[in-house]
Amino acid sequence: MKHLVFASIPGLRQSDLASMPNTQRLFASGNSSRIEHSFPAVTWPSQATMLTGKSPQEHGIIGNGFFWREKAKVEMWTAWNEVIEQPQIWDTLKQHGISSAAWFPMLSKGCGADYVCMPAPIHQPDGSEDLWCYTKPQDFYGQLLEKLGHFPLKHFWGPLANIKSSDWIVKSATLAAAEFKPNLFYIYLPHLDYAAQKFGPDSQQAIEALAELDNTVGEMVTGFEAALGVAQGAALGSSNGDQRSIDWMFASEYVITSVDHVSYPNRELRSLGLLEVLSENDGEHLDVSGSKAWALVDHQFSHVFVKDRSPDTIEQIVKHFEGVDGIERVLTGSERGRLDHERSGDVVLVSSPNSWQAYYWWQSDERAPAFAHTVDIHRKPGYDPVELHFDISTMSVPLDATLIKGSHGYAWENAPAGAGDHHRGVLLTTAGISDVADMDTVTDVSMYQRVLEYFGVESSN
Repeated sequence: MKHLVFASIPGLRQSDLASMPNTQRLFASGNSSRIEHSFPAVTWPSQATMLTGKSPQEHGIIGNGFFWREKAKVEMWTAWNEVIEQPQIWDTLKQHGISSAAWFPMLSKGCGADYVCMPAPIHQPDGSEDLWCYTKPQDFYGQLLEKLGHFPLKHFWGPLANIKSSDWIVKSATLAAAEFKPNLFYIYLPHLDYAAQKFGPDSQQAIEALAELDNTVGEMVTGFEAALGVAQGAALGSSNGDQRSIDWMFASEYVITSVDHVSYPNRELRSLGLLEVLSENDGEHLDVSGSKAWALVDHQFSHVFVKDRSPDTIEQIVKHFEGVDGIERVLTGSERGRLDHERSGDVVLVSSPNSWQAYYWWQSDERAPAFAHTVDIHRKPGYDPVELHFDISTMSVPLDATLIKGSHGYAWENAPAGAGDHHRGVLLTTAGISDVADMDTVTDVSMYQRVLEYFGVESSN
């Protein structure tokens, strides 16, 4: 029986391996390739692309959140698996009697994997949250809770984000591997995401994060080998005569690059008279229904949604943003390429490589809504990495977007010649799958096919 552990690791670079001895040992006799990441290289689209072998234009995951036009509703970080419009790797494997586990990919609630674990805090009417995880089987979180305690959600994102979340993910995955022994085990290890954005990808803090994750990798390898009863690359006979082997595959979801500039699309739209706000007791709130246009920002790109898809308004926005500092490309219609999907904004703004986009719409910090000062990934209509800089002394998130030193999502596939390889991630495979990872540069789209080939399954893609 073959087992493949597929770890998706945001921010992992080829150069990082020099600081990761456990990871180097694991792949010493395997293969290393560079990954060309599809635009937009952010969490949800990246994971969906690897797991379906399709682009966002086909699988429909156009960012880390959605604006549902018919409901005039912004949804950030809460969607279920049904929003992915293509079959995923576990769906294909299941047709061939091959079992799988999905451990912490962001859109795994309700997915077709046989075994699942994903944070699912219970939101109370007063705004508080009760810790919980969605699991398949449903009662498995009870077993994890008894052995490991609650998943440490506060260490998964925000000012307290640290290695404790990845450690818990690995420990719970090891328990699941021992209990269920799935053939494919997909596991998301987020730890490198934090320091690289907060302090920069080459900061001392980011280097320290490499060592921390590498220690967790060492524990994961030892734990999985014990759980499955086999060492990496080995094939051991079980009591019923089956041969059991294990291989490993690590893939970067994206690479975080240095930034020294930030742009504010919603403030620009407001200056054009297109964005409207509602004045509430706690400040100005975005009026998505009343606005002629507003931007759902996501790292180094944003979706601009235009009321009634007005051609005149779209043209006005395009002309304006072509001259805005920090915005490199302004895309509409088929120009949106892999984001040419009905869920996408009518205009897509792509940052310059050294810039990122903040969601702010207020012109004065005194008019910012109360939630802007809090860690609130659901109410903010856009991604806010400044939450990593939560100030314990004031118990608030500073409204200073220039604090961010690393970002991702830029359309590197359209970068000018001579851009180098610093933006490319890395694919690491052990010897048992090196025959399907023998190219110098691979694409994130190809991860789906590589997993199927490992299990001897033909793809219909």
